[in-house]
Amino acid sequence: MDKFVTKVKRTTVESSSPMTSKKGRVEIDYENLPTDLGLRCSIWDYGPNDIDRVRRSYLQKGPCQPICHEFPQTLMMDELRRFNKDWFEQYSDWLEYSVAKDAAYCLYCYLFKPKSNQGGGDVFVGVGFSTWRKKEKFDQHVGKHNSAHNQARRKCQDLMSQRLAASISTLFTSNTNKCRIEYQTRLSAAIDCVRFLLRQGLSFRGHDESELSTNRGNYLELFHWLADHNQKINSSSFENAPKNSQLVSSDIQKDLCIAATIEVTNAIIKDIGEAPITLLVDESRDISTKEQMAVALRYVNKKGMIVERCIGIEHVANTTAISLKASIQKLFSRHKLSLSSLRGQGYDGASNMQGEFRGLKALILNENPCAFYIHYFAYQLQLTLVAISKNHAQVEFLFEITSKIMNIVGASCKRKDILLAKQHDRVLEALKKGEILSGRGLNQEINL
Repeated sequence: MDKFVTKVKRTTVESSSPMTSKKGRVEIDYENLPTDLGLRCSIWDYGPNDIDRVRRSYLQKGPCQPICHEFPQTLMMDELRRFNKDWFEQYSDWLEYSVAKDAAYCLYCYLFKPKSNQGGGDVFVGVGFSTWRKKEKFDQHVGKHNSAHNQARRKCQDLMSQRLAASISTLFTSNTNKCRIEYQTRLSAAIDCVRFLLRQGLSFRGHDESELSTNRGNYLELFHWLADHNQKINSSSFENAPKNSQLVSSDIQKDLCIAATIEVTNAIIKDIGEAPITLLVDESRDISTKEQMAVALRYVNKKGMIVERCIGIEHVANTTAISLKASIQKLFSRHKLSLSSLRGQGYDGASNMQGEFRGLKALILNENPCAFYIHYFAYQLQLTLVAISKNHAQVEFLFEITSKIMNIVGASCKRKDILLAKQHDRVLEALKKGEILSGRGLNQEINL
């Protein structure tokens, strides 16, 4: 076993030396330089064109400090001694530990101590320090201001601060990583704001979003609130962020909303799977009187529950049956759905929807006879009430008097308060007499 370990160590030491190609050119893998100082070759074994780059690589990685290593004990002066991992915190910038040699080294001196002094004099560069009971040797190694250790430390600082000598790729990577982390922090905060506003159904934009405005809209105000309560977000947002990447413009807000819409719709389509569906369609005109078609799907999910989900609102140029069917097919195609999976249709009673020959119902039934049509229950109830009111004078009187009360009382706050006060007194008197009961959902105050 000891022979095998010795062979492995010898092979590792030999492989840590710079490799020379057949043409005499030294080939160095800067990304995989030996970490353990006890297994490294001398810094002066590298060529003059490579030595500074090797030094930078080691300085960027930092000293080798295996904190989780189980440090072996050594018998010294009748006492068992070993390396103390707490020393890494006290001498964090230069102290290294070699697992292979169970010894401590100095990173600064390894990189810059003169070649003539590398082999002797200072154990932190040569054989390594392992007299663990003499902890004061660490301070003696650091020495005074102009000691060899401090001279090497200053050379390391000068090397890393030289802009011309520094690696352009390293600086670019470092700057890119910092910008990427800050952008991810800023983007996460923006997404949290969008999710909150969408879930609560609140508007995003404000009437005046200038910096002097006291109310810049829900999105910006919420974003500012998050930044005020999170230092990480505050340090990478608004004035601390690039002007072209602050994620506060109206276009960015729209893009985030669209992204949220896509994710929610994809989740609905995934939940549907291959289950049969029912198509529900109705008009949805917005405040700008733009003609739109709201499309919802009714299906049984994987848990056996009947659910209804809106999958989109499509703008239609006109409301003819052919135009509506084309918009539905386009929507289904976008979400990889098929009209053949329809098992039901639910529309209102308009002729372009439930027409027997040219309505939307008939056009879909021509392609899928299994898509049975069901008249909207809400519309059925409305038609039923209309028919009853026409044939029964008392029902018609009820709706007429209710409409008049709504018009008279609703137009005046004073009349409404008087009516509510009268009703309140009447309910209290009835409760005292035991004529009515109180409780959840019983005789509670409601709006007209």
